[in-house]
This record gives sequence, C-alpha cells and structure tokens, in this order.
Amino acid sequence: MSCPRDCYDTCFIDVDLDTLTPRASSLNPITQGFLCPRGRGDKARVFSKERVLYPHVRPEGKNSSFRRVTWDEALEVVAKRLEQVIKEYGPGSVLHVEYAGHMGLLTWYYPQRLWNRIGAARTDYSICSKSGHEAISLHYGLSYGRQPEDIAESRLLVFWGFNAAVSAVHLWRLALEAQSKGAKIVAVDPRMSETAKRSDLWVQPRPGTDVALAYGVAREIIESGFADLEFLSKYTLGFEAFREEALKWTPERVERVTGVRAADVKSLAEAYGTLKPSITFIGFGVQKSRNGAETTRAVSLLPALVGVHRGFYYSNSRGFYVRVDRLTLEDKYKPSRVVSQVALADLVERGEFKFVYVYNSNPVLTLPRADKLVRGLTRQDVFLVVHETHWTETARLADVVLPAPTFYEKEDVVIPYSHSYVIYSRRVIQPLGESRDEVWLTCRLAEKLGVGDVCADPLEALKEALEGALEGSFEDLLEGKVLRLKYRPLGEYQTPSGRIEFYSTTAAERGMSPLPVHREPDKGFILLNTAHSLYTHTQFRDVYGEIPPVVYVNPDDAKDMGLAEGDTVEVYNENGSVELRVRITSDVPRGVLWSPRELVGLNGVPQNALVSTETQAIGGGPVFNSTTVSLRKKK
Repeated sequence: MSCPRDCYDTCFIDVDLDTLTPRASSLNPITQGFLCPRGRGDKARVFSKERVLYPHVRPEGKNSSFRRVTWDEALEVVAKRLEQVIKEYGPGSVLHVEYAGHMGLLTWYYPQRLWNRIGAARTDYSICSKSGHEAISLHYGLSYGRQPEDIAESRLLVFWGFNAAVSAVHLWRLALEAQSKGAKIVAVDPRMSETAKRSDLWVQPRPGTDVALAYGVAREIIESGFADLEFLSKYTLGFEAFREEALKWTPERVERVTGVRAADVKSLAEAYGTLKPSITFIGFGVQKSRNGAETTRAVSLLPALVGVHRGFYYSNSRGFYVRVDRLTLEDKYKPSRVVSQVALADLVERGEFKFVYVYNSNPVLTLPRADKLVRGLTRQDVFLVVHETHWTETARLADVVLPAPTFYEKEDVVIPYSHSYVIYSRRVIQPLGESRDEVWLTCRLAEKLGVGDVCADPLEALKEALEGALEGSFEDLLEGKVLRLKYRPLGEYQTPSGRIEFYSTTAAERGMSPLPVHREPDKGFILLNTAHSLYTHTQFRDVYGEIPPVVYVNPDDAKDMGLAEGDTVEVYNENGSVELRVRITSDVPRGVLWSPRELVGLNGVPQNALVSTETQAIGGGPVFNSTTVSLRKKK
C-alpha cells in the first residue's frame, strides 16, 4: 500500500494480512526502513471506536439527534435537498469542500467530476501551499525543484522554515546521512526546532523578517564574489534589478530588522558560495504568514545566484505530468464559482451557500475563524452533508453523515509531492460496517441527479489521468510494479522569457512588485504553530489522545508575566480566546509563542478561532504564523 496522508514522505507500507500490522516496505528506495508514529498507528485508527460505520441523518432538522438509516434513505435525502437548492438558488449556492485528508487520485479528485458537472462552487485550495507555489512560479514558471535522490550528492542542505525532523522524517534521515559524510546542514527558524538542534548552523530571524534575511544573504554572496556571473548571464533575467535591491540590505540593516548577527549572515552566504551542489528546503509553514509568499520567492532565488538550477525544494507536485483535470472533468465542466478556502468562514457565516458537501477534510478545525464557520454551518438554511471515516467536529455538525472507508479498505493511486515513486495501493480488508468509497458514492448520487454520464470505470479514469505521466505502462502499475513519474527538466523554465526571472515580468504585468518585498511584521506576541509528530492535522487523536493544549513561552517572558510551568493562560486577540497550559522553554525567543497545530483549547475553543481570514495577495494563502495575540494568566 501507499500511505495517502498529507505528508512529504508518501511511504509504501506492507501489511501482515493475519494481524494487519503495518511495517515499512522495502519497495520504496526513499522511505524504506521505518514508519512514523502515524504509519504505526494506522491499524488502531482503522478499528477506532470513533469510526463512522453507517449512514446517519437528522430527521427533525438541526436540533434533532442522528438516526441510523439505510444508504438508500440517506441518498434520497441528499439528492432531494440538492435538487431543491439548485432549483431555488442555482448551482452556485452548492459548495463542495475537501482537501488532503487522503491524497489518492480516486479519493480526492474523482468525486469532483460530479460537482463540476452540476456547476457547483469550489474553493481555491489555498489553505496550505498555494501561495508558495504561485510565488516561486513568478520567477521559475513552475515551482518544482530538487528531488530526494539529490540529497546524497549535496554538500549544503538549508532547511528554511522547514522542521523536517518532525514533518518529513524520511527526507531528514537522508539529510543526516549526507551530514555524516560531510554535508553541512543549516536551519533557518525563529524557534530552536528539532531540526535546528541537529544542524551545523542555526540562523534565528524574527518571525516575518525572512525576506530581509534573504536579501542580506544575497548581498553578501554578491559582495564576496560568490555570484556565478556566467550562469546569471546565460540562464536568468533581471539580475541587475535584484542586485540593486539586495545591496541596500547592509549587515547593520539586516541585523536591526531580523535580529540575525552579521556573522551568521556571512556564514550562510559563504556556505552557499563554497558548498555546491546545495538544496534549500522551503517549508510550507514559512509561507503561511503575511510575508509568506514574498519569503518563498526571495529564498528560492538564492541558489540561482550561485549557479544552481532549481536549487530548492518546496513541493514537486507541479513537476509531474499527471492530468488531474481529466479526473475532475474540469477540462470539460467548470465550477460556477471559485471562492477563498482561507476566508470560507466569512462566506458560510453570511449564508452564501445553502448546500455544503464535505469530504476528505475537517474544516471546522483546520480553517481560520473556526467559530464563524461553525455558526455558518449550523444555520437553519444551510444543509451540511459529510462523507467521513471518523466522527470529526465537522461530521458532528452535519445534517447527513455518510461512512467512508480508510485506505486499508479501498484501492487508489497516491501521487507524492517529494519523491516520484508510485504504486497501485491495494485494499487489505473489506470495508467496515457499511462504509462506501468515493467512486461508489459519486456514481450513486450522480445517477439520482440524472447526470450518470459523469461516471467512469475508476481504472479507466486513472489510466487517462496518468497517460504520459509514468516511466512504464499503466498495466505495469496494476500488476504491482513500482514505477517512477516522469519529471520536468530542472533546467527548463516556464516563464515568459524561458529563464529564471529575478525581476518577474509576470508579476509586473499583474501589477505586483517584480522583486520580493519586505514588509514590517506586526508588533506583539506572534503565535507560531507547526506540526506535531503524532498527528497529521487532526487525524490520530483517537489513537494518541488530544493534541496537547499547550503554549510554549520564553523564560524571560514568563518571568515578566509571573507565569510558572503548568499555569493555565488565556491566549487571546480580537477574534477569540483559547485556554492553554504553559510550557516554559528557551527554544522560543522573546515575543514568540508556539503551540502544536490545530489543537483545541481547555475551554473547547479551537486554536484556529484566533486566526484571521485575511488572505495573501499572491496565491490567496493564509496568515497563520502572523497571528498576534496577548497572554494573561487564568485566575
């Protein structure tokens, strides 16, 4: 099987058919050897008491209790309400919401063919990595970069806002192997992360000041003669404009803005200039801030200064040739509306959608302003249908809940976003209870709505989407062979000029700055949140318990506020208040707080209630890590 989680690693897993115990497969050369805690905990999650195993409806409306019903009854209720809403309000009042709870092609994308066929609205999928993709694409055309195999030959590995030791454990293992053979690891992170603790150099900028740091490093590279002028002349455009801006960022100015000493800036620049080849790993978290897209584009340009083609790794999904639009039928049918996923709570609260269909995600905990989203989804004029494996917070608000199988119980193909290895993931057990997969449900609902023409044999749909994308045949894939995805050339740039554009002509045409822009971050405590090793977003709480409701505070800040280890505090702003227990650590600097991502506070309020629905200009991404808060001890 292939692990379908929203994770860089996309492990292959062998399962003992007698005990159903998972173990790492040796078939994947990148991830062989071990499983993370989520992979080891999958069996418990499959058989969890929190599983949704049968269809349920609320027969008396929002305030009534769930009643178990047959699939036929549930589908009749869903189809009848959907037809009514389309007739009264139009297809634009129907919204499907999904994301990467399971990254399989059939699980995530196949169902969208129904919603596109009827002209429903969809989100712009901006909650995670879109701003970074769009930002890098301004300068490179597409955002793909180096692959995991390149780690072994690299002399410098820079993890910029990327805590790989937690969020990409197999990539991190490869990095440590390279380090043991002489490669240098640098971590750029405001927090002394697990990755920073194992690095040769830790560079600690203030949150939101990475653009200034990147310009400072660029200036040092240029001034020290490390810039590869031949490469810049042959493969890039607009270097002189970039150089002019970079030279403004003197060591004194950089230190004043970022807090990073001139010696550390110089050390990082020297590493770029003398240790080649290199890979700069740009984390998703670094682009989830007001300066996020600007940071991503600025950092991605540093390897180009020293003559490395696409010398970064962000996400390689856009380097493959998979035709997802053929699975979703978006090559034939367009959604009536595309709305902000980040600001979805505002739209739902206003009642812009009368029918909301959720699958493969738990938006009540994962999207900004959870409080507003709950108010919207519980409106009397909003009908919520959720297709889910577990009783999530979103499922518990639904009018209809439909049982979905886990990846142990269905077949699919998962496209990674770091390495390029794929396998046909086969079912190891029959679906539990009455759970039905996304293909089955899509087709049954399509038939009831009179648009059964969208249904296609899932294998034929997969074959069409993967046509020309595999090194090998689709039949090889079905036979169980491990194949590689074809990958775009590293020296190919899909910009208007066909070059790396330090000065982005696309940005200029769109009325944006052609060069990365530094903006001063807000004042006050900055609340950072990142991944926890036991959880994938909100998954695995039924296995490992609730995500710890804690906030990490610098010792000096704790002393100033009279806080002790274990105290209960309110972390609050104009959006809400979350109660958390204090953990005191020097791993976070003064003025910075850190909490595990997507926790629920001691008072039952989700962390994301504090997060603004503000969107970034590039890519529409979120500003999670620009959340400013205050702190007070709970009496």
